Amino acid sequence: MIAELGLALLWIAAALACLSLVAGVLFLRGGPKDLASLVRPASVAQGVLTAAAFGLLIALFVRSDMSVELVARNSNSLKPMIFKIAGTWGNHEGSMLLWLMILSLSGALIAIFERRLREDTLVATLSAQAALSLGFFAFLLFSSNPFNRLPVAPPDGQGLNPLLQDIGLAFHPPTLYVGYVGLSVAFSFAVGALITREIGPAFARAMRPWVLFSWIFLTLGITAGSYWAYYELGWGGWWFWDPVENVSLIPWLAGAALLHSVAVTATRNALRAWTVMLAVIGFSMSMVGTFIVRSGLLTSVHSFAVDPERGTFLLALMAIYIGGALTLFAVRAGSVAEGKKFALLSREGSLVINNLLLTTILALVLLGTLYPIVAEAMGEKISVGPPYYNKVAGPLALILCLVMVAGPLLAWRRDDGKKLWSRLPMAVFAGALVLVLLVIFGGKVGILPLLGMTVAGVVAVASLAPLWGRNLRRTPLPTWGMVIAHFGVAVALAGMGAESAFIKEKLVAAKPGDVVKVGDFEVRFEGVKPVAGPNYTAIEGTLVATTSGGGSHVMKPESRMFPGLMGTAPTETNEAALLTRPGGQLYAVLGQPVVGADGAGRYQLRLWWKPLVWWIWLGGALIAIGAALSMLGRAQLLTLWRARRARKEEGRWK
Repeated sequence: MIAELGLALLWIAAALACLSLVAGVLFLRGGPKDLASLVRPASVAQGVLTAAAFGLLIALFVRSDMSVELVARNSNSLKPMIFKIAGTWGNHEGSMLLWLMILSLSGALIAIFERRLREDTLVATLSAQAALSLGFFAFLLFSSNPFNRLPVAPPDGQGLNPLLQDIGLAFHPPTLYVGYVGLSVAFSFAVGALITREIGPAFARAMRPWVLFSWIFLTLGITAGSYWAYYELGWGGWWFWDPVENVSLIPWLAGAALLHSVAVTATRNALRAWTVMLAVIGFSMSMVGTFIVRSGLLTSVHSFAVDPERGTFLLALMAIYIGGALTLFAVRAGSVAEGKKFALLSREGSLVINNLLLTTILALVLLGTLYPIVAEAMGEKISVGPPYYNKVAGPLALILCLVMVAGPLLAWRRDDGKKLWSRLPMAVFAGALVLVLLVIFGGKVGILPLLGMTVAGVVAVASLAPLWGRNLRRTPLPTWGMVIAHFGVAVALAGMGAESAFIKEKLVAAKPGDVVKVGDFEVRFEGVKPVAGPNYTAIEGTLVATTSGGGSHVMKPESRMFPGLMGTAPTETNEAALLTRPGGQLYAVLGQPVVGADGAGRYQLRLWWKPLVWWIWLGGALIAIGAALSMLGRAQLLTLWRARRARKEEGRWK
């Protein structure tokens, strides 16, 4: 009965989404005012019921109810409990229900907490959110039912993809989806404001925390996903420019541009049309990514390759939502004033340049992702890889970082170039020092890593400039957030540059007792032994890594074999061993035994020394922490403002 109850809750929640949409539309078209009072409770109830349905799906996975098709295809009674739970969203239908739950809960939270918008704008926003939810309810109920029963329950399930049986599955998809779907709130705010023509500081201030919240989770999700792929796939790279990686990066770029644009609208009442357009683009890119991943257009270690009918359904939803929003923007664009004017050399001007660079990078990454798909549809096989992205996006990203340096040092509306230059000498000196040291002592370094590390030095010092001359105890949290986030960009950029410039790699066929030198380490291969995991068998290698200083560390990479279950083929995976030191990471992968008389007792062994590579994920974490501090500081300011207004109202009545 659990599956039937979950399906019933989805149908009721879909009916409530329809009620919210219809009541909102009728109210906005001049209907009775009582209709507006239906929208809030219907939105809240829809969120609660969808969350309950998702909870029931988790219960089915925990109970290993193999009569449910989704459980039978993606779980197994032998799996550890954490993977049974995470397996709920480690598939197409379950992940789409997770997506829908976050979408519905977002609408519920808007209905509960949003008090800054006019009633008609709030109703229009909730109606837009209900329209989004209704499309995805239809997709689940008619095309991807997660509660579908099997005529005959199998004795056990096929199990989860071994590459997904990692703690990363419990963290990466939910955080990424919160970020993806959080952009739907910005989309709904933009549509609501366009419908009621309330586009100004109040609209931007209401939207900003939602944009910031979603961008924090996008940052965490992408950072965690990068690290997960880095240690799980055994290829030794931290970003592969895989198409599915790209479609997570694209909304992040749009969100970063929107975050800066909405700040200008909220603070300076400028860039109104640009803010609305970026809100539409941000969620549109999430929809494009969803379509690419789930349409069967590409094969990726990350993707859910499904049948074309589902892809067609998603394409129709994408056309309706994106096309409808763009049409509404085109109709209302003439009535959206840009607000206050500003000079190019100003903080607003730097943010405009920042946004143009971000959207240009977004367009180039999107082009590189879609072009092979389109070419293949026309009968031509084309591969777009790192060389393209590094050449077209890398230089623009470095210019973007330099613009980011100048932005916080400029005054609003208008500034003087001489004053800006007077604030930069320490940052310029830091960059020049890094450049000189790399040229003298760095050996042969590629131009892009060289420029990357140089720009990182400039950004690291310049990011601290807003704190100079301040009382640090009284510095507002949003300022601290900006400083930490920008410093995180410098840290990540330095890690990317150092890893690319100074990486060392060794691929050997080693027998027990062999010693391999990589970087400052001497790695002794001690041998292998069989081990048994909870639902796999493995060959575990033992390596002893010794540094030049005399310290030794044991590393145990594994080659794992997951048995074929219920007719599926066995799957082999590599579990890398990582040794993290202050200067970088030693990365070890155990491969296959060497076949042939000369290869007796030898195993393929791949070793990398990756200088400062862990700075990449440290930088991502700092960016998210900085954004979280900024959001917390904004919440404090809002609380103080409300308390002050309440005191004024109280004094008026007295």
